[in-house]
Amino acid sequence: MTLETVSTNRSFDGVQGVYKHASRETGTNMTFSVFVPPHQAGAKLPVVWYLSGLTCTHANVTEKGEFRQACSELGLIFVAPDTSPRGDDVPGDPAGAYDFGLGAGFYVDATQAPFARNYRMWSYVTAELPELIAGHFPVDQKRQSILGHSMGGHGALTIALRHPDRYRAASAFSPIVAPSQVPWGVKALGGYLGEARDAWRKHDTVFLIEDGARFSDLLVDVGDADQFLTVQLRPELLERVCSVAGIPLLLRRQPGYDHSYYFVSTFMADHLRWHAARLKA
Repeated sequence: MTLETVSTNRSFDGVQGVYKHASRETGTNMTFSVFVPPHQAGAKLPVVWYLSGLTCTHANVTEKGEFRQACSELGLIFVAPDTSPRGDDVPGDPAGAYDFGLGAGFYVDATQAPFARNYRMWSYVTAELPELIAGHFPVDQKRQSILGHSMGGHGALTIALRHPDRYRAASAFSPIVAPSQVPWGVKALGGYLGEARDAWRKHDTVFLIEDGARFSDLLVDVGDADQFLTVQLRPELLERVCSVAGIPLLLRRQPGYDHSYYFVSTFMADHLRWHAARLKA
């Protein structure tokens, strides 16, 4: 696959790059960022996949996530894709709302018109982009992990639960853990997948665990001052289902923190150290 370099910058002795390519899955150009830490020639490095939340592009975490120093120290490649297809011909929310369509792909492959043609973010982040990254960057495909924020936390947890042999670690900041039961998720899953709720279950962390999906252990941080905590995020549902299923869950309720990147950046290094311990075990 052809890869276009948009920009590269030296940071913490590594290289922060932004790249663009024509996606076979979305039928659009897709932009993503990759940080490669300093390393010896020929080395293969573990890779951390980061999925962003509603309204975001690759740029939000790249500019605000404060991950590069930890990744440089720990020897981790950090990949951040976009959250949806984009372009003049890509349909968005009919009302122009922020929680559906552009910037809100929800990491599913849409089956409903007019979204099915472009909104194939599940296949993009689980198949096409990993293939592209493996072909252009020094990644060790046997050492992968995944994390995300909000809608991206939903994506990270569901992807990990459905690919437990691929990812050695999974964590999330402020994830939407039960999209079938909250307004953001009901709108998105209904719009992309249709009204037959059986199709939603494989994109719902709580339902996946209820249906038998398992992962070694999970780390989740939420802020107790998060404005979306009680209506959209519902971390207590994840806590309950993990307890029943016997999945070790470290759920940390961080006092005074909200939903923003001030919160994410504060605990990013904690998450990366947690991932590194599992990636290098």
